Amino acid sequence: MFSNSDEAVINKKLPKELLLRIFSFLDVVTLCRCAQVSRSWNVLALDGSNWQRIDLFDFQRDIEGRVVENISKRCGGFLRKLSLRGCLGVGDSALRTFSQNCRNIELLSLNGCTKITDSTCNSLSKFCPKLKHLDLASCTSITNLSLKALSEGCPLLEQLNISWCDQVTKDGIQALVRSCPGLKGLFLKGCTQLEDEALKHIGAHCPELVTLNLQTCSQITDEGLITICRGCHRLQSLCVSGCANITDAILHALGQNCPHGTLIQLSIHCPRLQVLSLSHCELITDDGIRHLGSGPCAHDRLEVIELDNCPLITDASLEHLKSCHSLDRIELYDCQQITRAGIKRLRTHLPNIKVHAYFAPVTPPPSVGGSRQRFCRCCVLL
Repeated sequence: MFSNSDEAVINKKLPKELLLRIFSFLDVVTLCRCAQVSRSWNVLALDGSNWQRIDLFDFQRDIEGRVVENISKRCGGFLRKLSLRGCLGVGDSALRTFSQNCRNIELLSLNGCTKITDSTCNSLSKFCPKLKHLDLASCTSITNLSLKALSEGCPLLEQLNISWCDQVTKDGIQALVRSCPGLKGLFLKGCTQLEDEALKHIGAHCPELVTLNLQTCSQITDEGLITICRGCHRLQSLCVSGCANITDAILHALGQNCPHGTLIQLSIHCPRLQVLSLSHCELITDDGIRHLGSGPCAHDRLEVIELDNCPLITDASLEHLKSCHSLDRIELYDCQQITRAGIKRLRTHLPNIKVHAYFAPVTPPPSVGGSRQRFCRCCVLL
């Protein structure tokens, strides 16, 4: 703590612009502490230019709406990025005030703010035309009306997370993608009402799409995903974990239609493939994996492949993956046709690979004399 005379010297030696620049590197907690040092530091610490990026998740999550309103009034047009992730007490009223005051906001995370409804998206649509990234994950009151509102007022939207917003249907997706052609990231995990028709709209209107998460969207099939492949040639990350209706056909479609992007799928013609998640895709076979092993990504790019709960995968798939020299991790939980011998052969080529595998023990045969093994062969830690 400085005395008044010490502080006066500091303020005289350094111009306000330089002091503000120094304060701009401080986080929320430190700024609040500095604001209590003196009146002059209070003015400097709470200057709107220092509050362009605010993340309250690690600071205080039990805030009330009035705190958000006060922040918005203080920051005004300076604020560009705000995370209210996990702030359960924040509702529509506070976010309406926020939208009116912070019209230059570009990134807003409301992940887990379960009180908000379509009213919040109406406010954002009306007052925040520069919004690019919006996270509404687990905001379960969000419906198609929110997506329609965003499509009307936020045409610059590049990334939207509506994971677990299970009231959203194809109608909301259609409205969104038709008016937001610059979408690059779309996270639809747990949107269980989405069907192939929604994917057809995405494939037709999102040529810039890079990331698509469809985890547990259990109604989608090859038909919808093939339209994504044909329309979204820049796709880099595709998660279809838990989509049990897809088959090897989607793997072929990705290879044929996405030659310029990096994918989270198997493909011969996607040379920058880094991560593949096919968890619980029960119709994927060794033939699909063969395309990955023979593609250019196999030699330098592929780092992670998740094949847990793919019951048709056998040791032959591991043989196809031996040329993936950058492969760091493979998930094989409950792949009942994979054997320890197959994993050992893979490790002779990839000695540093992390193999995560566990198989439920089978019922052992009746013991014929002597003691029997305590564990089946698959329960040994690999």
